[in-house]
Amino acid sequence: MQAVAAELRCSETAFVSRAGERFALRWFTPTTEVDLCGHATVGAAHALWEAGWAEPDSPIRFDTASGPLGAWAEEGAIWVSLPLEEAKPVASPAGLSEALGVAPLQCLHNRLDLFAVLPDEASVANVVPDLHALAAIETRGVVVTAPGEGAPAARAGEGAATARDADYVLRFFGPRVGVDEDPVTGSAQSALGPYWAGVLGRDDLVARQLSPRGGRLRVRVGKAADAGPGHGAVRHASASSGAGTGTAAGPGAEARAEARAGAGAISEPDDPVSVGRPGTTAESGERVAVGGLAETVLVGRVRAPTSGSSRW
Repeated sequence: MQAVAAELRCSETAFVSRAGERFALRWFTPTTEVDLCGHATVGAAHALWEAGWAEPDSPIRFDTASGPLGAWAEEGAIWVSLPLEEAKPVASPAGLSEALGVAPLQCLHNRLDLFAVLPDEASVANVVPDLHALAAIETRGVVVTAPGEGAPAARAGEGAATARDADYVLRFFGPRVGVDEDPVTGSAQSALGPYWAGVLGRDDLVARQLSPRGGRLRVRVGKAADAGPGHGAVRHASASSGAGTGTAAGPGAEARAEARAGAGAISEPDDPVSVGRPGTTAESGERVAVGGLAETVLVGRVRAPTSGSSRW
């Protein structure tokens, strides 16, 4: 799986195998396996629905290194239920300001990433990081974030649902795990969702990732995460038409559907699955729901070459 992810060169490649009535899910960057990934989970769910390997009107349950996760479709988007991974305030690590070219107003850290809060949206957009210096910081990724340009109006109650482009913005740099800059990072919302919900006083948020390609996410925190149809009845709606298409391929064949973000690869049903120690999970009630579109999806079966053979 690591070799496949290294060849595909997506920020994360998701590998899915059947585990009874659920699915086991693992994520790999081009250089290492990671414990949590949101956007490639969206891609994996899309691939399963499009290929007919999961019921289109039912939620999908994944077993992962971060515990059980859920996925469902709602109003043209695919939503995933992620563990709430609260980030705690920490001192700015040595060399961080120099590596980012700007001094953070505040730094936070959780078991996954380091978060640097910057003054405004322009500061996030203008970061030109020293990736070599960032790779020296012991964390999966460094996330820069700031309030979005529409956040003050929304905070004042002036048409919060329609008057804002984004409540907060972010970028994600992960050179330590082989990802110079991630196009869209669902897992970062596990910390940013509760952080910005506390700052803005609202638990249904809009986030925008200011990567060169860009991305937009809906984020629901706590009780708001339970409000959608993923917590019971599910509408598949038109998520597949808005997210690109996938095609089931026979063993050894390839089928590709191109759009734009994480990758999902379907592995053989009897592949071994490694599931690590769960953190705070969706099933415990502490969760963040992240909604978006599946963007880069590869649907097919992955097989290792047989001994002594150069063919897959």
